Amino acid sequence: MDKNTITGLILIGLLLIVFSWLSKPTAEQQEAMQHYQDSIVAVQQEENALKAKQEAALSFGTQTTDIDSSSVFFAASEGIEQEVTLENDVMTVTLSNKGGRIVSAQLKEYNDQEEKPLVLFNGEETKLNFNFYNADEIIQTQNYFFKPIKEGERKVTMRLLSDETSYIDFIYELNPETYLVDFQIKATGMQNKLAANDYVDINWSEHARQHEQGGSFEQRLSRLTYRIQHSKTKDLSPAKNENKEVEETLNWIAFKNRFFSSVFIADQGFNDNKLDSKVEPEGADYVKDYAAEMNTFFDPSGAKPTSMHFYLGPNHYKTLLAIDDGKAKVDQWDLDRLVYLGWPILRWINKWFTINIFDWLSGWGLSMGIVLLLMTIAVKAVVFPATWKTFMSSTKMRVLKPEIDKINAKYPDESDAMKKQQEVMGLYSQYGVSPMGGCLPMLLQFPVLMALFMFVPSAIELRQESFLWATDLSTYDAFINLPFNIPFMGSHISLFCLLMTITNILNTKFTMAQQNTGAQAQMPAMKWMMYLMPVMFLFILNSFPSGLTYYYFLSTLISIITTLVLKKVIDEDKVLAELEANKSTEKKSSGFTARLAAMQEQQEELLKQQQQRKKGKKK
Repeated sequence: MDKNTITGLILIGLLLIVFSWLSKPTAEQQEAMQHYQDSIVAVQQEENALKAKQEAALSFGTQTTDIDSSSVFFAASEGIEQEVTLENDVMTVTLSNKGGRIVSAQLKEYNDQEEKPLVLFNGEETKLNFNFYNADEIIQTQNYFFKPIKEGERKVTMRLLSDETSYIDFIYELNPETYLVDFQIKATGMQNKLAANDYVDINWSEHARQHEQGGSFEQRLSRLTYRIQHSKTKDLSPAKNENKEVEETLNWIAFKNRFFSSVFIADQGFNDNKLDSKVEPEGADYVKDYAAEMNTFFDPSGAKPTSMHFYLGPNHYKTLLAIDDGKAKVDQWDLDRLVYLGWPILRWINKWFTINIFDWLSGWGLSMGIVLLLMTIAVKAVVFPATWKTFMSSTKMRVLKPEIDKINAKYPDESDAMKKQQEVMGLYSQYGVSPMGGCLPMLLQFPVLMALFMFVPSAIELRQESFLWATDLSTYDAFINLPFNIPFMGSHISLFCLLMTITNILNTKFTMAQQNTGAQAQMPAMKWMMYLMPVMFLFILNSFPSGLTYYYFLSTLISIITTLVLKKVIDEDKVLAELEANKSTEKKSSGFTARLAAMQEQQEELLKQQQQRKKGKKK
């Protein structure tokens, strides 16, 4: 290192020392900086303490009861519990001043299993708690007594008083002739008494009652459902205990039974959602234990109220659909999604066809059994063109069976299977018959038949409606009660399910006879499998609604009658004569036949090449 470098380093060091000394803060500046840092630490500690309180308050089942005289709402911590009733034409809602919450909902147009007006929930079966915060305490509304201020038959304000000029209002109002309850939270004079948060935390839970006979099926259709804002609807598992954190903003959360739901809706959306669903053991008086914790917008200044709603009513498609009447698409809640109508294509059929025809027939005052009969006939009439085409395709192939038998006799060896198949396909092409001609019509009619199959279990109109020996078409018809339990079936035998099984076995027999074209021999194992499927349905559907098994029985019975009538009406000799008359006309192979023939030729060519290679290797 030379002299100039050393000198330069020394000068730089001196310059840094002088700069540090000149930049040193004064005592006043150091004190101000320390004060600033202490303030940041204090704010951080306060935020951490508030966060810890929030997490503790939001834990399911947690209740803070230590309220001292310094509490913002200490004056409201003691009182006598009172109830206030709101009523319209379809429901009665009861509210308690303890917590300012709804404690009971009774539906006037529906009965429970004892023929009394149905109570959706009552007392401690449901809980609703709002958590407000300040620097010193968690304010849990479940611990306080509100002052009820009733305004007519359909509106009440529950007021949580700090003093005469500082309070939080819970405002409930029933809509006329609907199951919708509007709910607002509005603060007055609370700016300096609550933390400056722009949200309120919520705990909501319900022990969902079993309202229907046959609890196992009700449990399958009871689930916690939620809708992502401006997006799709999702569910927690109905078959097992499940909890889930949902990061997206939600429009609503529903505690859904099979035919009734409690739905909590937030105009400003729910955030930080934690959802929980537990399955109750079979035989209990309850089907599910639901809980949800979330937060939504809240303005402590009171400039803008928190706007929410409750839907406490039936899962009736058009009732739910009507709630969105007059709303822009972006503002619609889509509560009709609570009624399960099947996969998208089946839902579309049910939405535009099944439900409208069902409502039209129901309006005639007919029993629901007759309505289902007429619906089944209507569905069968719609799919009859496809049924006709499938039957005719099978008939054409069956009348050609003697020609197919000749080809089978011509190629008895398995090594000639390709040639035999190719000649069979050539025969079909010559007569203008497609082996796939009956498949497409069958596929086209399947969605229509399945749509009604999906609709019936969700149709609340069948609830407590009797027909013949079935006392309630929405549950199973126990024709025989057994003193023991059969796996999958339960301890009963449903008569409609038994009739359905018998007709399915007969229908299988007629269908197999109709499709016995001789093109290929059916394996005995396959035949037994075809007969085994209806027997399996006896076990699977025995506990399903009798309205569903009745529809399946009717549908299959009509299929058998249709097959017998068509077999009687269609002259197979005439069909064969028409095929023979068209035989001389040149016909192009169908796309499927041509592709199959090309594939067979390719396979034969590959087989020849393999055989030639083997011979070449031997030489």
